Amino acid sequence: MPTLADLAVRYLKKIGVQYVFGIPGGAIAPLYDALARGQLKGADWPKAIVARHETGAAFMADGYARETGKLGVCCATTGPGTTNLITGVASAYLSHTPMLVITAQTILSNFGKGSFQESSPDGLDTQSMFDQCTNYSSIISHPDQFEGKLLDAITAALRHPQGPAHLSVPIDVFKFVVSNDIESEEYETEKQYEFDGRLVLLANLLDSTFIDESALDRLFNRLIDLLKKQKKIVFLIGSDCEGAIDQIVKLSELLNALMVTTPEGKTWINSNHPLYRGVFGFAGHLSARKALADKSVGLILAIGTSLGEWSTDGWDKLLMNNKLVHVHHTPKYFSRSYMACLHVCGRLTAIFNKLHHRLEKHITTHQIALPKVGGEPSNVLSCDIERRTLGQACAPRHIEINAPEKYRQYPDAITLPIKPQRLMCELTLNFPSETRFLADTGNSFAWTTHYLFPKVEGRYQVSMAFGSMGWAIGASIGTALATPSKLVVCITGDGSYLMSGQEITVAVEQQLTIVFVILNDQALGMVMHGQRLTGAEMIGFKLPPVDFAMMARAVGAQAYTIRTLNDMQQLDYKAIATHNGPTLLDIHIDSKEVPPMEMRVRALNKS
Repeated sequence: MPTLADLAVRYLKKIGVQYVFGIPGGAIAPLYDALARGQLKGADWPKAIVARHETGAAFMADGYARETGKLGVCCATTGPGTTNLITGVASAYLSHTPMLVITAQTILSNFGKGSFQESSPDGLDTQSMFDQCTNYSSIISHPDQFEGKLLDAITAALRHPQGPAHLSVPIDVFKFVVSNDIESEEYETEKQYEFDGRLVLLANLLDSTFIDESALDRLFNRLIDLLKKQKKIVFLIGSDCEGAIDQIVKLSELLNALMVTTPEGKTWINSNHPLYRGVFGFAGHLSARKALADKSVGLILAIGTSLGEWSTDGWDKLLMNNKLVHVHHTPKYFSRSYMACLHVCGRLTAIFNKLHHRLEKHITTHQIALPKVGGEPSNVLSCDIERRTLGQACAPRHIEINAPEKYRQYPDAITLPIKPQRLMCELTLNFPSETRFLADTGNSFAWTTHYLFPKVEGRYQVSMAFGSMGWAIGASIGTALATPSKLVVCITGDGSYLMSGQEITVAVEQQLTIVFVILNDQALGMVMHGQRLTGAEMIGFKLPPVDFAMMARAVGAQAYTIRTLNDMQQLDYKAIATHNGPTLLDIHIDSKEVPPMEMRVRALNKS
């Protein structure tokens, strides 16, 4: 007989969910039973992906949602299964990743009796734990609440700002029997009609043209005034520009406005665009700072950024001043930009579509000359987007990187430990142009932010709002499942891999083409360098020598140990990129190389 768990799976199928990430257990078993029954009906029904730790399951759902734009779904059983999800859910919450989180409860009538792994409101109360890291968290205390609360959770996950929504479901509610008609494709209930209607409403809300028109008029007038005075404009592009980036870039091209990004905003920009000057913030580029510091800059548009510490280089006054215009769809972040001359709230796509239309018409009608960019002609887009060649390496022409001599081929050091700078270049050069790169917290994030430049069709993803070690390991699996035709490269440290590396067995099981790149320096690298640079006691950072390649082979993955640049250049990258399963590269990097972490050092010293 079909149950409410079957109905939940049917709804997930209806909204296009392909995978449910989690770990089975007694209380969540009815949901897995329903997933199994769904798979018997066809491959287009949601499939269960079993993680090795619940945090990994949440990271996988996060990676899947980021890559597809669909709802990520993860689940866990009662007690520790549920609490193990929290770190991954908190990470998704701060990164605005849409996610449905389903956890189990013991039988309703046993609440407060000390059942095994009880986490009810009368016990540990896991539903309340999720209140602080979700858009919505609720426990279902009666079968009649199920459909309505499921709808509420999905709606809450997808509304702006997007984020996780949590449902806590007792086992007997999951098992509640519903009509046999559910097995029919024509099955509908009054609540399902409501569900469909609200999904349409939700889609309309997501495509909303809401704009603060008064603020937009003021921004338009200010831009026209600056253009007449030949003042320059700089765009700071943040992580929340997804879906609007084409319109934002189009406007920057119209205005000859230079673009810089936050570390997480880097994913949306083609690094070779001639107006792009790199990353501002943690591990950022000097060229980005120069763009903002130019005395002829009259306005800085900070777009889709919450203006946190790492996105603002520690709230640097170079950015946080009265030249700032803060544009975002979520007004709560405006409290962080109190010094800004203007706040513009609304859907970013609508804002930049309307701005472009009005400005293009005005510039053409009044024949306004555009400011030159860095001495280049105003039609900068006609300029050749050459790359600056550094030996065999290449970096975008307009971006200044630190210590470029360590980025190029250095024959005299061919047998020495590989420089992390050069490693980033090798990864960019040798893997396909559409590769998805995911970088973990720590040194991996610093090295990739500054030195890794994905090719035109590539993507770069990080999760630094919460900064969870091991995020990239799980997220790379979700990403690979979402785009099986693309190569996924996970760049992580030996510390993060020791924490979450068991998830590679999921990639083996699912035969996913993922390259796990381990930056092996036998240390918690950011801790080690941070202690050294701040004069702190050198303690707690050392890791024992580990043969990660041997570990990977032991679980069925392909693996290589890389100790020198020569070893790196002997790899058959084409074979690795087409291998039916994961590959691990255990790369022994030069541990004496200090990552670009000056901002973090300043913050630690200040504290």
